[in-house]
Amino acid sequence: MPQVVSREQWLTARRELLAKEERFSKERAELVASRHRLPMVRMEKDYIFEGVHGRAGLPELFGGCRQLIVFHLMFDPAWDDACPSCSAFSDELGPGLLGSLRARDTAFAAVSRAPLAKLKASREWSRWDFPWYSSYGSDFNYDFHVTLDERVAPVAYNFASKEEILAAGAPNDLVDSEIPVEVAALSCFVQDGGSVFHTYSAYDRGVEELGHARSLLELTALGGHASRTRPVR
Repeated sequence: MPQVVSREQWLTARRELLAKEERFSKERAELVASRHRLPMVRMEKDYIFEGVHGRAGLPELFGGCRQLIVFHLMFDPAWDDACPSCSAFSDELGPGLLGSLRARDTAFAAVSRAPLAKLKASREWSRWDFPWYSSYGSDFNYDFHVTLDERVAPVAYNFASKEEILAAGAPNDLVDSEIPVEVAALSCFVQDGGSVFHTYSAYDRGVEELGHARSLLELTALGGHASRTRPVR
């Protein structure tokens, strides 16, 4: 429990905290603006996913929206169910949040490496409403470094190579494992003129804290103004 103090002491402490909150709000606004200015990369590779309505490419995951947020939901093909932490985050993704995103021209979809049959079984038990696709058999997870397996692709985590991570003396259980490692992440995309662009990715830490529409939109290139933004040239 907090310490009990006089009203005057509380007021002094609250003013000190208010100054910190104001500094944090300013820094957060600057961070979001920097995300919006981040350059983007044209997607050149064709990926095929499997969903409850059949096979789909990355453009189909947009569902007609200008922007797309992909949740890389950890689910190894050998597992019986999805990662518990990812599942806890998924429980927060209700119809209201998804509707708020779509109202701002932004689609949301989860992608996991486990086969579609396992996703269907997990989805039925969890009662999740968001679109959930299997990337089983494709390069998608490896290209976005959410499945780390040196036998398939060079290992990188949080935008650093395995060599850089080991040289820095960081814990190596992620990048130096003898078995495939799944990583939770969010990736953002925007489409324009028939092309899809990758704009942003965030890995592991903090993903579970993004449980409302505003925080998710702040990761995207166009924020909540996707439908009112001029086409990219």
